[in-house]
Amino acid sequence: MVEPGIHDDETLVADAAEDEVRPDDRIDDERHDEENRLKPEYVRGVRDALEDGDKTAVYDLVEPLHPADIADLLELVDSEEREQLASAITDLMTSEVVAELNDHVREVMMEALEPEAVATIAEQLETDDAVQLLEDLDEDDQKAIIAELEPETQAAVESALAYPEETAGRLMSRHVMAVPEHLTVGDLIDFLRENGDLEHDFHEVFVIDAAHHPVGTCALNWILTTPRSVKLTDVMKRDQTLIPVTMDQEEVALMFQKYALISAAVVDDSGRLVGQMTVDDIVHIISEEAGEDALLLSGAGDGDINEPIKEAYSSRVRWLIANLGTAVVASAIIAFFGAAIEKLVALAVLMPIVASIGGNAGTQTMAVAVRAIATNQLTRSNTRRILWKELRVALLNGGTVAVLIGIAAALLFSPMMGVVIAAAMIINIAVAGLAGVLVPLVFERLNQDPAVASSVFVTMITDSMGFFAFLGLAVASGLTG
Repeated sequence: MVEPGIHDDETLVADAAEDEVRPDDRIDDERHDEENRLKPEYVRGVRDALEDGDKTAVYDLVEPLHPADIADLLELVDSEEREQLASAITDLMTSEVVAELNDHVREVMMEALEPEAVATIAEQLETDDAVQLLEDLDEDDQKAIIAELEPETQAAVESALAYPEETAGRLMSRHVMAVPEHLTVGDLIDFLRENGDLEHDFHEVFVIDAAHHPVGTCALNWILTTPRSVKLTDVMKRDQTLIPVTMDQEEVALMFQKYALISAAVVDDSGRLVGQMTVDDIVHIISEEAGEDALLLSGAGDGDINEPIKEAYSSRVRWLIANLGTAVVASAIIAFFGAAIEKLVALAVLMPIVASIGGNAGTQTMAVAVRAIATNQLTRSNTRRILWKELRVALLNGGTVAVLIGIAAALLFSPMMGVVIAAAMIINIAVAGLAGVLVPLVFERLNQDPAVASSVFVTMITDSMGFFAFLGLAVASGLTG
């Protein structure tokens, strides 16, 4: 921390010169490209040095990197090379590097290290990062590492691990600036100077009562601009957002977004202050949840390129099998109209178009609905309105596409064929619009993640309805004789 005072010009110039080259100025240097990614030739150089067993060369190449770049390098090399690399740069494997590592890579590397080494890294981390480091390890490995921690860290980690995954209790920071409500602003400033743990960033001071319940907050700018004699109870903000310790991380992120929070107090079941969530935690959660939902919609599981083959296989194959079952339903409908298709080959040519366009329309609506459910924009109170709105959008889309395909089919085959495919297209896109909303809602009502399997069932509905509407109308209209 820089002490307040007057600095002469030479000091300022020297400071400025030092600031001209900072560790973060890494764009388009000999190791980074213009998008701040490690250059392939640099990575090849590190791998060649590893292959030659030249640990000194490896260290010299890696030492200038920022911790986040070292984490990237560990993820870019082969799994067999990671242990060699970590061994060559032991003292560079800081807590900052470990915190930046991909979950799967970190888990493998932590399992390869001795418990004492992992405990040393965990001691340097914030509690939430230390928990993230340990939570995916085997229970025996967890216990061995926790046993090596300092008593204070050990208690904090064990307390955090007692909460369910992806809850505020797991993610919160336990470094909280809290003071009793009887203080004045001057008392608070003196306390912060003499006793405050200013090594940890904080945006506001929480004011608590005798039972350790948060009763208000004081932003730092209020503290610095308020006379010393004013009581905290006269200047503090009493209306604050409290986060239950068991609240899911996605709900926490929504609260930060809805109320434009920078930080918020986390309270236990009795309302006592136990930690805080800050906006930097929320940025990570939002990114993680957004990527997770997108991957779940595709049935790709974690969708992590570093995910072990066995886990990637098991997470993806079950949805492919489910998709196979739904495809059989659509095939059964085609088989039912097999005789009609044999009489008029044009039906076989055109029916995939109806199913494909319906599937795309359903996917569009489903993506909107899943996001709306995740952000609490689609709830029980507005379900009917959203359904009616999406049906009207679907009818407009269906009408537009139906006119285009109807004219093309009429010119290529017959006017009646144009009418049949246009009608089938409107029906299927309308059904797709309804299914895109209703299927995620059904999963949500069943307390299942709407993003997990909605796509499989929406696809089944649009394919089946597309084939049934088109072939059924063709038979009913007499096209097949």
